[in-house]
Order: sequence, then structure tokens, then C-alpha cells
Amino acid sequence: MDLVGAVWFKSSRSGAGKECVEVAFLPAGRVGVRDSKNPGGPALTFAASEWTSFTAGIGNGLFEL
Repeated sequence: MDLVGAVWFKSSRSGAGKECVEVAFLPAGRVGVRDSKNPGGPALTFAASEWTSFTAGIGNGLFEL
């Protein structure tokens, strides 16, 4: 997927640290995710439903160690 022109943002809860992920809402209902320390590096893309399930899982503590 071509990510040129994607508008990337960090969570408002990410604080001042530089170790964050950035997210972009993409055409065709896709969501892009990348490492904020390496903006020119690779990015993952997900269907909106996959991203919604993932973020809901985080909110529900599904991935806590």
C-alpha cells in the first residue's frame, strides 16, 4: 500500500518520550502503524476492524503480562 501522503499521529497519551508508535487512517478503511523513531522505515497496515479489535483488547487488558 502506498503510504505517501499519509498523515501520521501519536496518541495524546504518549507523553514526551520518543519511543511511540504512530498511526495513520488510510484509504479503503485501512489503518497504518509505524515506529515513531524510524518514520522512513517499514509500516504495518490493518483493516479497520482488525485495528478496532486490537485497541479494544488493549483496553480490556487482553495483552497484559
